[in-house]
Amino acid sequence: MNAGTHGTPSTPPGRPYAPSPHGMYLRHFGLRTAPFGITPDPAFFYMGNTRGELLDALRYAVTQGEGIIKLTGEVGSGKTMLCRMLAECLPPHVDVLYLLNPRLEPDEVLHAIAAELGLALDGCRADAVLRALHGELIARHAAGRQVVLLAEEAQAMPGATLEALRLLTNLETASHKLLQIVLFGQPELQHTLDLPQFRQLKERITHSFAVPRLPQALLNDYLACRLAAAGRTAPLVFTRAALRALARASQGIVRRINILADKALLAAYADDAQQVSARHVRLAIADSPFYRAPWHAGKLLAAALSALMLMLAAALLWQWQASSPDRAAAMATTTAVTATTAATAATAAGMTPPSSPLSQADQAAGHAGQPGRTSHTDDAAPAHAATAAPEAAAPRTVPPAPNTLLDSKLAESRDWLAQQGPQQLVLHIASLPASDTVAAETFLQQAQQAIGLHDIHVFRLPGTAPATAAPTTLAGSPPGMRQATPAQAPASAGARLAIVYGSYADQASADTVRARLSPASPQKILLSNIESIRTEMKTVAPAKTGRGAP
Repeated sequence: MNAGTHGTPSTPPGRPYAPSPHGMYLRHFGLRTAPFGITPDPAFFYMGNTRGELLDALRYAVTQGEGIIKLTGEVGSGKTMLCRMLAECLPPHVDVLYLLNPRLEPDEVLHAIAAELGLALDGCRADAVLRALHGELIARHAAGRQVVLLAEEAQAMPGATLEALRLLTNLETASHKLLQIVLFGQPELQHTLDLPQFRQLKERITHSFAVPRLPQALLNDYLACRLAAAGRTAPLVFTRAALRALARASQGIVRRINILADKALLAAYADDAQQVSARHVRLAIADSPFYRAPWHAGKLLAAALSALMLMLAAALLWQWQASSPDRAAAMATTTAVTATTAATAATAAGMTPPSSPLSQADQAAGHAGQPGRTSHTDDAAPAHAATAAPEAAAPRTVPPAPNTLLDSKLAESRDWLAQQGPQQLVLHIASLPASDTVAAETFLQQAQQAIGLHDIHVFRLPGTAPATAAPTTLAGSPPGMRQATPAQAPASAGARLAIVYGSYADQASADTVRARLSPASPQKILLSNIESIRTEMKTVAPAKTGRGAP
């Protein structure tokens, strides 16, 4: 390939080409160094999208010397870059300490800070280390120095370590704090601070900042800034379609933007092109682990969940109606409203609403007594229609749908359950009687089309066949369904199918997903752990029948 055929600019003066794993395309695009590395290099700091304002605010808060400062942002949003920039732009009288390992225990944190201050205190007890720290901080304050501790990945700190940092802020003179602390962390840090046991630490936070995602409107400006910092003298064109694809795949996370833009440049170089097209970005996306966005991250897929839940509720309602002809006409309007709402949500999510069982419910409601609905058969043979009327009012028997998907998902979920830790958390998104296999099959088919079934699991939970007229509760169903009694339900009404989503190591992560899904879900999303599901699957309470039954 001869890059010179495109009139590639010569090497920019004053600085040689830097070694790079992607050095093969540097001369082709007239660059000194790779423009989209993921190492936080201050030379590539982007001042747009409020990042310049955030840096100024952090610098002001540190120089004020009061309280604890907190900055949160998603993974790869640029927190470490802001941390490095803050350390570089602080006044000369500020001494910067780094706490790089967030997993340290309280005593280890004290020793780590002492080491950053140049104190040799190995083997000393915690109280001796604290006294030495206090003395050193007072000496530096008397010399006109200010000490600031920058703690990254603060969301991973044990609770006791966070409390130890809070206690360090008690080291002060009559008018000044001796140690300023800046916490950098993911959004889970805020969930931790919201817990009751950390209210004292939360009260010490005087400044709180958040790093925003990069909007699509600023994407081209961001790319141009990085390219210029890497030595590009002429604009490098990313087509509009390329920018749209890049924005959609990266979701505004700058680390993802850098990874995808770097691979897109490599693809353009392979094509001997001087501009990056949508095809090059698509090749980069296909070669990246995050080519598919998490299903709970966007409004589109949240609408898909809403549609699925509404479809499930409508299916259960229709089956309950079909079990008694007297209820069919009374609930026809409710079924129609549910079907319309589900179809609207499905359309918004890019789904095609299924014709069954909603269309069958509509037909049943229509034949149950809607005025003005006649067929050519009724006009030609009214006597036959009158004769068939009792048959229309009789309970309808629905042929069971093939449960291939449900059965395979039940088996797959059992294997998945055996591999999970007992304290892993899941989101309980739906529950229905084990006999309602048609509704479960419909739910899984819609979920497979909309979001896939990789993170959806189904478990058959045993129960007791009730012998008394206690009401049966169906999760997500209309209030009328909660009045169904065992006399109206099959003998296995106690057993149910539990549908769960995801697997989370901690409650903060699970709550983050639940908060995004709850506004779109027609029923309350519950939090369970693996151990409780295993226990419930093993526990089979015998039904009380015959003598001695209450």
